[in-house]
Amino acid sequence: QAQLQESGGGEVQSGGSLRLSCAAPGRDFSKEAVGWYRQVPGKEPEFVAGINWGDDSTHYDDSVKGRFIIFREKDKSAVFLQMYDLKTGDTGVYYCVSATQGLWKVVRNPTSWGQGTQVIVSS
Repeated sequence: QAQLQESGGGEVQSGGSLRLSCAAPGRDFSKEAVGWYRQVPGKEPEFVAGINWGDDSTHYDDSVKGRFIIFREKDKSAVFLQMYDLKTGDTGVYYCVSATQGLWKVVRNPTSWGQGTQVIVSS
């Protein structure tokens, strides 16, 4: 199957905003639960946000609730992570992940991983 492709990473000042994108050219992305993980130095990747297939229900880690929004493009060709009020603690490599089994699988142990895109939040 086609690999997940992330984009949109970069540097932003604390309090700023950034939008990450994830797509999987060549496969029906609308039938997969999709999410984002963040990896920081010295830690394993940790779940940040996810969106289910079908009803597009969402789930967020407590650290980003109220600041991050995960949503699908209208044509379902991509999934975005809109990040507001970024903090230095949000810095890390963000990975797009997916699973056909559902959002629960994305939260626990996703089956597909992208290559990652770096986000740096400066104070």
